[in-house]
Amino acid sequence: MNAEIDKLKAETASPDFYSDTKKSSKILKKINLNENKINKYNSLKNLLEEVETLILMAEEEDTSELNNEIHNQLDKLTSETEKFRLETLLSGTYDANSAIMTIHPGAGGTESCDWADMLLRMYKAWAEKQEYTVKLLDYLPGDVAGIKSVTIEISGDYAYGYAKCEKGVHRLVRISPFDSSGRRHTSFVAVEIMPVIDEDIEVEIAESDLKIDTFRASGAGGQHINKTSSAVRITHIPTGIVTSCQTERSQLQNKNNAMKMLKAKLYEILEEKQLEKIDDIKGEQKEIAWGSQIRSYVFHPYNMVKDHRTDFEVGNIGAVMDGELNGFINARLTQIAGEKIA
Repeated sequence: MNAEIDKLKAETASPDFYSDTKKSSKILKKINLNENKINKYNSLKNLLEEVETLILMAEEEDTSELNNEIHNQLDKLTSETEKFRLETLLSGTYDANSAIMTIHPGAGGTESCDWADMLLRMYKAWAEKQEYTVKLLDYLPGDVAGIKSVTIEISGDYAYGYAKCEKGVHRLVRISPFDSSGRRHTSFVAVEIMPVIDEDIEVEIAESDLKIDTFRASGAGGQHINKTSSAVRITHIPTGIVTSCQTERSQLQNKNNAMKMLKAKLYEILEEKQLEKIDDIKGEQKEIAWGSQIRSYVFHPYNMVKDHRTDFEVGNIGAVMDGELNGFINARLTQIAGEKIA
C-alpha cells in the first residue's frame, strides 16, 4: 500500500495536476483513504505492543489496578481490530463513498409514517456515532404524524459501504399510540441506499426522458419554503423513477440535488443488472409489507430486534433505536464476505 501511495503522490507533483479538478480530487481522496488505513494499522500495532508491555509488567507486579488496565486495553484492541477487519471487507466500487438514504412508509397507514420517522432518528443517531454528517435532501410530512417520505445524504468515508447493509424492509411490532383500544400493530418501512456517484462517472440521461415539475415546498426548511415554487420533482419516464428535493432555498440547488439522486439510482440499477443502456431498465419495487422484511423490531409482547438475513439479534431495543447498529452491520458484512469466498 505504501508503494501505491508513493505512486499516487508522484502524480500530484505534476505541474498540470490541478488542471483536471475531477481527476485530482479523486487521486487526493484515494491517497487520504490509503493513508488512513495505514494509520489505523499502525495504531493497532502500537496498542498491541502496549498490551504486551502491560502483561510483562503484571508478571513482575500483579496488582488489581494493572489487571483492570490490561482487560480494558484488550477490550479496546479487540473492538478496534474488528472495526479494521470489517473496513477491509469494504472493497466494492463505491463502498468508500458517501450515501443517499431514502425512507418510505409501507403497509400500516399513520403507524407506518410514525415508524419511518423513528427510523430516521435512529439513522441520524447512528451517523453521528460514526462521525458522519447528515444533510436533509427531501422531506414530506405525514398527514397525522411521522413522515410520508424522506431522503438524506450521509457524508463520510465508507458511509455507503456500511449503510448499504440497511437496504430493505424494516418491520415494527408494538402497541400503537394511535389506537385508542391499545391493540398491537405491525408496520413496515422500506429503506433505500445508494452511493453518491463521483461527478466524473457518466450516466446517459436524455433530456427528453425527463419530466421536471416545480412546486412549493411543504416540509421543514424555514419561512421561505412556501413563498416560491423552489421545490423540484424529476421523473425519469423510461423507468418511472422519481426523485425530488425541497430543502434548499433555490430551485437550481434543489434541481441539482434531485439530479444527483436520480443519477445514483440509475447507476445502481446499471451496476446491479450489468446493463449498458438506460433504455433497457425496467423499474422494480418489492412490496413494502409482510414477508419481505430484512429486520424485525419487536416492542411488544417482548423486546427484541432480529435481522432475518444473519439471525443477529439484540434484546436492548432502546440502544438500537439510539443508533447502536454496528452489530447488525458487522454481521451482514461478514455474511457478504463469506458468500463471496464461497
